[in-house]
Amino acid sequence: MTTPYSQLPLAPTLAKAVAEMGYENMTPIQEQAIPVVLTGKDVMGAAQTGTGKTAAFSLPLLQRLLKHENASTSPARHPVRALVLLPTRELADQVAQQIKQYAKYTQLRSTVVFGGMDMKPQTAELKKGVEVLVATPGRLLDHIEAKTAVLNQVEYVVLDEADRMLDIGFLPDLQRILSYLPKQRTTLLFSATFSPEIKRLAGSYLQDPVTIEVARPNETASTVEQRFFAAVDDDKRRVIRKVLGDRGLQQAFIFNNSKLGCARLARALERDGFKTGALHGDKSQDERLKTLEAFKKGEVHLLVCTDVAARGLDIKDVPAVFNYDVPFNAEDYVHRIGRTGRAGASGLAVTLVAPSDNRLVADIEKLIKKKIEVEAIELGDERRGRGDRGERSDRGEREGGYRRRDEDPRDVLDTPRERRGFRPAPAPRDPFFDKPYEAASAEAPPVWESQRPAGRPGVSANIKTKRKVAALFKPGE
Repeated sequence: MTTPYSQLPLAPTLAKAVAEMGYENMTPIQEQAIPVVLTGKDVMGAAQTGTGKTAAFSLPLLQRLLKHENASTSPARHPVRALVLLPTRELADQVAQQIKQYAKYTQLRSTVVFGGMDMKPQTAELKKGVEVLVATPGRLLDHIEAKTAVLNQVEYVVLDEADRMLDIGFLPDLQRILSYLPKQRTTLLFSATFSPEIKRLAGSYLQDPVTIEVARPNETASTVEQRFFAAVDDDKRRVIRKVLGDRGLQQAFIFNNSKLGCARLARALERDGFKTGALHGDKSQDERLKTLEAFKKGEVHLLVCTDVAARGLDIKDVPAVFNYDVPFNAEDYVHRIGRTGRAGASGLAVTLVAPSDNRLVADIEKLIKKKIEVEAIELGDERRGRGDRGERSDRGEREGGYRRRDEDPRDVLDTPRERRGFRPAPAPRDPFFDKPYEAASAEAPPVWESQRPAGRPGVSANIKTKRKVAALFKPGE
């Protein structure tokens, strides 16, 4: 039995914003966490990804900050009172947008700071004064060192996706940031999983926390259908096209293990006729935000990405996730497939398993505690797309394997020579070496003797004679 939001003791301004966003009933993590946070206690919250952890900490924080609400234009009346730390830029931007929506009918101010963008606009926002600051650790330290972010009045700090922050090496940065905060504060730690490292972190910085776990650690959502198909690298794109066509899917995430592979796959799918975007660490922050916005609007159908997008991104109604590569870390599998089947909706997760991926699949099986059946998939009716590896066009066959004019030369170079029909040019031959051996007669002089020019008597033939040159002399000389 779920609890409706109308039963929460929220201020009318917050309740109005929540109703406009279409929230009716609380999720399990919200139902358990919000009342505890409203009392001001420290919290360790664990829940499956996609279950509404953002609202679980944002709404009670805003409710408790309403006592500081004021309409003053003075920055001194709007110090930072709540700090939210997140591991990635995309997640920080998403959480900041949600907090703005929750607080739009209040006088509370919020902003977000993250790397990859110019610091000047962020500094200008901070100087105006904000009550809620959403940040990534690296950029926040930049502002602290520049003295544009003052945290001596922070009352609440939230560590969201804390396990991911530890995975990517943010622990020293977190320790430095927490050292700038007042000792008396409320600390909230939310994550999809609780590793032993997370528990040690909580033991150092949380005071008698209330532990809330609404799902077994690393459990996958029951609303997501998980399928594993055996596919060699050359057939993986064909499998994706077949599943998209058979299921009538309009949008999907496609996860790749490397930035380079992500870019190549996006280009290849674009040539197959799909509206495709790429999201990886080599993209500028502006490009990443534009790609995400286009995907949310439906202008991009397939979002090919690395694990930078696997944590926390909340894009509604994405029906499927494809693991083009099996993740190296089994826990990343849980977060990848958490991009679909969010908030109770159904979803499909397809993992393409190459022969060399058996060990990685076994790690996933051990983590989620479910038996994984790797199925074969029939591709007989699925024609190869333009530019599939291991295949040449008829024109390519006639022209000795040369690249088609409409192919991307970078992808042709990516394909091994033996797969793209490479034919090296024949080496030039000297007909002299094709003649049979003929022994010279003993009487015949050597070639170099027969070609020697005849010399004057008494002078070696190897000495050139001086050339006679006409000359004019004066009379009498």
